[in-house]
Amino acid sequence: MALPTLSAEQRQVALAKARQARIARSALLADLKASSITLAYVLAREDDTARRTKVAQVVRALPGVGQARATAIMERAGISPERRVGGLGTRQREQLLAGSASQRAPSSAG
Repeated sequence: MALPTLSAEQRQVALAKARQARIARSALLADLKASSITLAYVLAREDDTARRTKVAQVVRALPGVGQARATAIMERAGISPERRVGGLGTRQREQLLAGSASQRAPSSAG
């Protein structure tokens, strides 16, 4: 299916809307990284910003979780790297919460 041809004005409006979405998504991820909000809060949100954010970005934004841990958490939960928060099922959300909690639990080695 061919993309519609946009006028210069329509293109500018679309670009501004995309820029606002990126800013909102960045703020959401920054709040998660700063522990201002929790993973459970992000997963429970019903707005477009949360629903359209990739799960991999959300998991990587968790404090103490990098690329390797994020990949491991998502694999255990059976979530594709391209999945968005809005596309997660109830079971996947529960497994993601359980997996992220177990990854951040302090170790008792010592």
